[in-house]
Amino acid sequence: QVRLVESGGGSVQAGGSLRLSCAASIDTYSNYCMGWFRQAPGKEREGIAAVSTSGSFTYYTDSVKGRFTISRDNAKNTMYLQMNSLKPGDTAMYSCAARSSFGSNGCGRAWSAPEQYTYWGQGTQVTVSS
Repeated sequence: QVRLVESGGGSVQAGGSLRLSCAASIDTYSNYCMGWFRQAPGKEREGIAAVSTSGSFTYYTDSVKGRFTISRDNAKNTMYLQMNSLKPGDTAMYSCAARSSFGSNGCGRAWSAPEQYTYWGQGTQVTVSS
């Protein structure tokens, strides 16, 4: 059974940092494209970052480029999101998700589309105060 578990959320002041982790119980984890999504109250779920199977390709939405860094450790079946220079607008529930890469090296142009992902974690709350 596939399971994704996020950790590392919390409350920080603007300008602070957090590191999220996503531990996966998936056979052949290295065959999966992994993504981070967030959803703020009253807003749609937003894909913010993704990482390819080997970690060679990373993808970011414009609002987090230069502040967030996605990475993965296939030996530990774990993905990370280092979040720096946090802003109040980053406040949201953050979830990780996985989808098969179908043999591709990258995650494709649809990397940020939630409907492309098969497995989801429960989420971890990030709150940034001004």
